[in-house]
Amino acid sequence: QPRQGMNSWPQVLTAIAEAWAERGEEIAEQAEAGLERLAGAAKLEASADPLDAALLAEALERLALPFDAINGGWGSAPKFPNASAIEFLLARGEPSMALQSLRSMASGGIFDQVGGGFSRYSVDAAWTVPHFEKMLYDNALLARAYLHGWQVSGDEILKRTCEETLDWALREMLAPEGGFYSALDADSEGVEGKFYVWSLEELRAALGDDADAAIAWFGASAGGNFEGLNILESRGVEPAPAVRQRIRERLLEVRAARVRPGTDDKRLTSWNGLMISALAEAGAVLGREDYLVAARGTANFLITQMRDENGRLLRSFNKSEAKLRAYLEDHAMLLEGLLALYEATFEPQWYLAAVSEAEAILSGFSDPERGGFFSTASDGEQLVARRKEMEDSPLPSGGSSAALGLLRLGLLSGESRYVDAALGQLRLVRPYVVRHPQAFGHALQAIDLHVGPARELALVGTELGPLLEVVRSKLRPRLVVAADDGSGNESVVPLLEGRTPIDGEAAAYLCQNFTCAAPVTSAEALTAALG
Repeated sequence: QPRQGMNSWPQVLTAIAEAWAERGEEIAEQAEAGLERLAGAAKLEASADPLDAALLAEALERLALPFDAINGGWGSAPKFPNASAIEFLLARGEPSMALQSLRSMASGGIFDQVGGGFSRYSVDAAWTVPHFEKMLYDNALLARAYLHGWQVSGDEILKRTCEETLDWALREMLAPEGGFYSALDADSEGVEGKFYVWSLEELRAALGDDADAAIAWFGASAGGNFEGLNILESRGVEPAPAVRQRIRERLLEVRAARVRPGTDDKRLTSWNGLMISALAEAGAVLGREDYLVAARGTANFLITQMRDENGRLLRSFNKSEAKLRAYLEDHAMLLEGLLALYEATFEPQWYLAAVSEAEAILSGFSDPERGGFFSTASDGEQLVARRKEMEDSPLPSGGSSAALGLLRLGLLSGESRYVDAALGQLRLVRPYVVRHPQAFGHALQAIDLHVGPARELALVGTELGPLLEVVRSKLRPRLVVAADDGSGNESVVPLLEGRTPIDGEAAAYLCQNFTCAAPVTSAEALTAALG
């Protein structure tokens, strides 16, 4: 309880830090961390310690400590997916914890086995009983993590989970006038999970001859696993693909007649930026043109409809109206999405739009005095203090997203201003990413990209298919790619300047810091060069 004379939580936390210091450094650090979060980290100073491989190795060791070696994920119930930490592990070539987590979640009740998509968290440690609310940001982040898990492992279940998640988003969350809705409620008819659970009798009535195979696959029983009913899991013997598909389609048809959960139909720029990233990359890697169409449509909606009369980005759209000045996370996640869409399509308008967002971040959100980025714009709403959001939980912070996007744009453009601004943010969070790596997965991805070695790949020519197949066959988190037809027309992407086909053949220029090796023209040579 606050002592007499203390009238604010910052005072209380300061007292805790002082009074408990003798009980150990960790307790004091926790209290100080609470104080820093309340202060919005606005007064933190950049660390002079290096952003290096030793930092990343220590973060990996710390991530292993709270890992649930039985069920995957980190910590105990309630358990939240941590896509950013999973992505960091995959990027570092340390896939075991990441893949176990992805497989465990995909087989549990937190994943909708009938309709696809993930619930926000599990109330138990084994991912069985979800809080049934589905959030757009979770599904965007997880779809991309599952795509990368498949690229690393070749596990077709991970690929399938990525596609079923994005298919759910296209089917149930895409708004007719543009953008994706924010969330589906947990309740329908006032009962949590009613839309998603099944009795044994309902399964038999719906499935007929396929019922026994489905019941064995889902582990359903008369007593159920949730208030006498069954949350469906994929932990039994899975039917043959055609039977599995038939079961899912029939149950989806029956479920569609139920009262649906409510839809939070506002569109948020930041969450839609995350969905652009997932759709663009999955569309390119998996050859899904429908994903690319949706990514283009969403990007176009954001950069045209989510603007005020002065052309400034807005945050929220609902009832045919965009409103609220965009926060850092909106610009940053849109920046990441636009870069992913450029690398998926090589359409120059997305690169130019990404540059526009980067310039908005630097001019409106950067802190030249202490480094890093404020959450609100310099000419936005005037607050008592401008906050700096730091933690990547439950979704990436605006600062971490800006750092990762600016680093990737710096590699494509050769523009040092972007890199310097990104490193200012990373030096600001550097003391905390090791102490609490679970909470800084996106920042760790940015540090990993900086530590590198990061490389740039310029592809030029009209027949790029074989070269692109090599690039997209594996997860390459420290590679950026630009491409054009090599016609000699001036490119908007600096990485492509001066690059031409070789004797009429499509060529690949692999570079580091814009210094390139001799170009290669065959898929085999590019595979060897990428390593």
